Amino acid sequence: MQRKIIHADCDCFFAAVEMRDDPSLRDIPFAIGGDPGRRGVISTCNYPAREFGIHSAMASGLAVKRCPQLRILPGNMDKYREASAQIDKIFRQYTDLVEPLSLDEAFLDVSHSEQCHGSATRMAEQIRRQVAQEVGITISAGVAPNKFLAKVASDWQKPDGLTVIRPEQVDDFVRQLPVKKIPGVGPVTAAKLAEKGVSRCEELQRYSLEELQEWMGRMGERLYQRCRGIDHREVQPVRERKSLSVEHTFATDLPDLDACHEPLVELFKKLQLRLARKGENKPIAGVLLKLKFDDFSSTTVETRIDSCGYDRIHLALYRPLLSQGFERGRRPVRLLGVGVRFTDDLPVAATQLALPF
Repeated sequence: MQRKIIHADCDCFFAAVEMRDDPSLRDIPFAIGGDPGRRGVISTCNYPAREFGIHSAMASGLAVKRCPQLRILPGNMDKYREASAQIDKIFRQYTDLVEPLSLDEAFLDVSHSEQCHGSATRMAEQIRRQVAQEVGITISAGVAPNKFLAKVASDWQKPDGLTVIRPEQVDDFVRQLPVKKIPGVGPVTAAKLAEKGVSRCEELQRYSLEELQEWMGRMGERLYQRCRGIDHREVQPVRERKSLSVEHTFATDLPDLDACHEPLVELFKKLQLRLARKGENKPIAGVLLKLKFDDFSSTTVETRIDSCGYDRIHLALYRPLLSQGFERGRRPVRLLGVGVRFTDDLPVAATQLALPF
């Protein structure tokens, strides 16, 4: 049976909730983020702000330089979680197969849903209407035979759009799809593909699986499948947490290794509190530490430990990681983070592995 997947993605979610509660924000450049004077970062922004080139993960100071009239609010996570829970409740009226990716997006497998006479398109339309009426924000959706195409489709007509890719349209759709739309194809990979004259999936389809694996390594198989619209991943209703971390960006760079030790103690305390608050009692198999230097380069150091509970984690595990990480850059430190890994599938050379937080 052909699968029917919906990818639902709220439009500038945090900002949308704030604009819902304060309509005066709708027509001005507005963002959720940290204090520009304390090296804050933009979490999200509305579409008037995006016209100035502002985007998530941008430094708040740079955002204000691009748009001096930009209004930045610190945000309210309790309010966003409440809105997210409302949306999730709407999703589950259509299927139990809901895979949340974050507070503001999710995959839904509606292949066997009897709602709307089994029409995934009508379900997506109805979900969007319900979210608008009951939550007061807009949501974009993509409908397709698999997760990859559904996610691409949800972004196709943002904001407040719906794009449907029917099974018989997949071949034509992916042929014209830019390769940068494939997850994992960032600027570096896109430039590497461009060197061979590849900018669209149609051009990538000319290469065999063996050629792509030889050329792109482990990424080769994914490129081979995605450029043909192939994605066999199932919607996973329960996403197991594999790691947990805390980090802090400093108002003033830490000049040397010695200056990092005191902040490391405070971060470790926050990590312990977060582990206890979340009730994470799964065995911890590894610890990791992240450094971002003043030139914005970053490194993550990770090491295995004997599996234990969070109450057995101690600060001494992080001090050698801090020294090792600092040696990789030997520059003033802008950001410091510490975390744990719950999975035990770490590579043998774990201390050489750079993993995203």
